[in-house]
Amino acid sequence: MMKARITTAALCLSSALALAACSQAGTDAKPSNGGADASAFRDQPLVSEIYTADPSAHVFDGKIYVYPSHDIETPTADDDLGNQYAMRDYRVLSMDKVGGKVTVGPVALDVKDVPWASQQMWAPDAAYKDGTYLLYFPARDKSKDKNGLGAFRIGVATSKNPMGPFVAEQEAIPGSFSMDPAVFADDDGTAYMYFGGIWGGQLQRWATGKYDPNGSDTDLMQDDKPALSGKVVRMNADMKTFAEAPRDAVILGEDGKPVLGGDHERRFFEASWVFKKDGKYYYTYSTGDTHFLNYAIGTSPYGPFKYAGHILKPVQGWTTHHSIIQHDGKWWLFYADTQLSNKNHLRNVKVTELTFNPDGSIQTIDPFKAK
Repeated sequence: MMKARITTAALCLSSALALAACSQAGTDAKPSNGGADASAFRDQPLVSEIYTADPSAHVFDGKIYVYPSHDIETPTADDDLGNQYAMRDYRVLSMDKVGGKVTVGPVALDVKDVPWASQQMWAPDAAYKDGTYLLYFPARDKSKDKNGLGAFRIGVATSKNPMGPFVAEQEAIPGSFSMDPAVFADDDGTAYMYFGGIWGGQLQRWATGKYDPNGSDTDLMQDDKPALSGKVVRMNADMKTFAEAPRDAVILGEDGKPVLGGDHERRFFEASWVFKKDGKYYYTYSTGDTHFLNYAIGTSPYGPFKYAGHILKPVQGWTTHHSIIQHDGKWWLFYADTQLSNKNHLRNVKVTELTFNPDGSIQTIDPFKAK
């Protein structure tokens, strides 16, 4: 979610088509084309009436529901803390099938209705159990760090309707920290939450096991040591609390050793998402400042996960955040770029088909490649 040391413009493709995609957008807060022809992009936005990002897609009763961030205009300049991502509420998208009509729901949860939160409702996720829908979300609490900002915690809210409105618990999940919650239910019904992000996601401030409000704003700058890992934790049956202390979701290289902090094309940055296929656990994530969606494969929901490749090449915009589901006999990747605004903090959700090879590997997708 954060602005990188590498600019968006520097990452755009060298072709004239991609250069058009990097043209300067206007300042209108309403979605509008960012200067690129729609034909520049492999996929088109699911909705254009609001800005959406970080799509967590789920199938409930045969219907697709997408739980995205709701991007809003802000005068705040891009920075490494992610202050430009000032989202304050959630709205759910629904559709009967990919390619069908998409409905934008009303406000499902607003930060003002979360007692423990102060600001920045970032990437959410959702789950269902025993007649109740659960919305998991990160937000800053009301503490103050060296920058005058709260620590990120993860909250949960509930509803009897997948579109909401959701009612938040009075406190954040005990023992939770950082951002980007994603909940995976295994075949036996056991649920696990994957979470975390470096830079503005603050994982680097938890490196010792305790939060350091004066810690680094980016990463640990230890390129020759194992990279910071996203977290995984088993959840209790109530789906509102952790059953144990969070563990590292370690990503291994081909040599069987943890990926190093300096390996920015493979190391974890944010946006965990896990799914299971043919008995294998696919741990997928964003590399942040190198702008890839990656995947790694393990034999346990806890990992370790062996790095397997890129899912998605860099999109227009600083980074993307995704989810993967199976529906109507196909696998689908939900992601986001900045087609409608060409501004890093004003994004639009998209979907494209995901293709697996016979050996279980995933074919890499180019977001600029015409279908």
